[in-house]
Amino acid sequence: MKHVTFSVESRPQQFFGKACNLPKKNTESQQAPLIYSAANSMAARPGNYKMVAKITSSMLAHFWREIQGFHNWENLIEPLHPLLQQEIIRYGEFVTACYKAFDLQPTSKRYLNCKYGKKSLLREVGMDNSGYEVTKYIYATPDISIPIQNGDSCGRWIGYVAVSDDDSVRRLGRRDIVVTFRGTVTNPEWIANLMSSLTPARLDPHDPRPDVKVESGFLSLYTSDESDNKFGLGSCREQLLSEVSRLINKYKGETLSITLAGHSMGSSLAILLAYDISELGLNRSTDSSIVPVTVFSYGGPRVGNSGFKKRCEELGVKVLRIVNVNDPITKLPGVVFNENFRVLMGGRYEFPWSCSCYAHIGVELVLDFFNMQNPSCVHDLETYITLLRCPNNRVDEINNQRDGLDFFSKARDLLSLSAQNFNMIPWRNAAQNMMMNLVQSQRT
Repeated sequence: MKHVTFSVESRPQQFFGKACNLPKKNTESQQAPLIYSAANSMAARPGNYKMVAKITSSMLAHFWREIQGFHNWENLIEPLHPLLQQEIIRYGEFVTACYKAFDLQPTSKRYLNCKYGKKSLLREVGMDNSGYEVTKYIYATPDISIPIQNGDSCGRWIGYVAVSDDDSVRRLGRRDIVVTFRGTVTNPEWIANLMSSLTPARLDPHDPRPDVKVESGFLSLYTSDESDNKFGLGSCREQLLSEVSRLINKYKGETLSITLAGHSMGSSLAILLAYDISELGLNRSTDSSIVPVTVFSYGGPRVGNSGFKKRCEELGVKVLRIVNVNDPITKLPGVVFNENFRVLMGGRYEFPWSCSCYAHIGVELVLDFFNMQNPSCVHDLETYITLLRCPNNRVDEINNQRDGLDFFSKARDLLSLSAQNFNMIPWRNAAQNMMMNLVQSQRT
C-alpha cells in the first residue's frame, strides 16, 4: 500500500463506537459515563478542542486506568470521550515520530535508520514538550531470503522505547513506559506482511502452548537476529524485553503502566510484545501487583488465531484498535478464514478448522474515510490522527504538504527502485494489486 495524503474534494464519513465481543468483567464503578460530561458538552461546540484538551488533561491522573482499558473501555467508545480521544491522538503522535525520523535518503550514512540521536529525537520531530525521554532504539532483522536494499541482512530501525519524566508522572498519574513501532517500509517487511501462515508462538520456554499461533512473518520480524554476525544485533524481542525489564526494575515501587503503540505492521509487533511481556510475567511484581499492558493499534492487521486471542484476554492484555472500515490492511491476514468464519448457527457450532482462523483482539474504534481519486489514503496514519483531532474536517482540508506525504513518497520511490534493482517487481506488483482490489471491494 502507498501511504499518501489527500488533495481532492470528497467529504469522508466518520463514525465511532463499534466494540468487539470481549468477556465482560463485573465492574462496581459506574462513574465512567459521568467522568467527562462537562467536557463532552464543550466538545460538541466548534472551536473548543484546546479547551477540552486542557480540562481532560487535568482528569487523566485520576482516571488513567479507565483510559488504558481497565474496564475494556466500557462507556468510553460510543460516544468517544474527549480524554480517550486525546490519548489516542497523543500515542499516535509518538508513532508518527518514527516515520518523521526514519532516514530514506540512500546517500545518508543513516540510511534506513533513525536520523537523530536518542536525546534529540523528540525535539527534532516537534515533540520536545511531550514529557518523555527516549531510552533505547529498537531494530528488527527480517529472516527472509530475498535481496534487500543494500544487499545485506542487517537490522533496520523499527521504533523506540521512552519513559515519562518526573513532571509528566504527576500529570499522568503514573510512570508510563512507551514502546512505539513504525509500519512497513522495506521489501523484506512487505514480504513478511504477506506471509499469512500461522505458526505456534512458543515464546514461553516453560509452556510452549502449541495452540497459541501467530502469523509467521510477524513472528520472524520479532524474533530473528543477526546470528551470522559475531557483533550483530540481538533480536527485536531480546532488545525490547531487556529494556522493558530494566525500566520496570529501575522504577520499582512506583505506579507504572506499559503502553505499546504501532501503525500497520508496527501494531502487530506491539501486540506480540504485549503478549510476550504478560506471558513471561515481566509485568508482575513479587507482591503480586500487576503493571497494566495496553496496546493502541492504528490500522493494524490480525496477528494470530483464536487461541492467541483467548490467551491475550486471559493474561489481561488490553488492545484498542483504531481502524478505518475502508482500510484493507485491517482485513488481513485471514480475509476469508477469520473470526467470522469459525462458527455457524449463531455460534452454537464451531468448525473443526477454527483453530486455524485468524482473529482480531480487543476493542475496535471505527473511522470511515475514503477518497475515490486516491484510494491508498485509507491507510495513512496522519490522516487517522487528523480526523480524530478534527472529526468534522473535510478530507481535502487536510494539509497535503505535511511531512508524512514526503516520507511516504520517498518510501514508494525506494520500493520501486529496489524492485527494479533486484527483480522484485512481481512481488511489488502482486502486493499492490491485492491491496487495491481489497480497497475497491470495500466500496462495492
